[in-house]
Amino acid sequence: MKLGIAQAVLFVVGALIGRGIGLLLGLDAFATDSKYGTREIVGIALIGLGGGAGAQAARAWYVHKYGDPRG
Repeated sequence: MKLGIAQAVLFVVGALIGRGIGLLLGLDAFATDSKYGTREIVGIALIGLGGGAGAQAARAWYVHKYGDPRG
């Protein structure tokens, strides 16, 4: 249960950090233009990478603190 909650929370935090980095770099994933260009696609990728990194960080924290849940 703790692992799932930690992964969910850090996934969202990581995605928000990825979005922020994208905005700082001018890569708006949710631009108002009706077409997706390279800048929007890279912005979406940064959100996904941030979310994935957050989930992996949560798993690493859990394994370090409680041990591997798979045994």
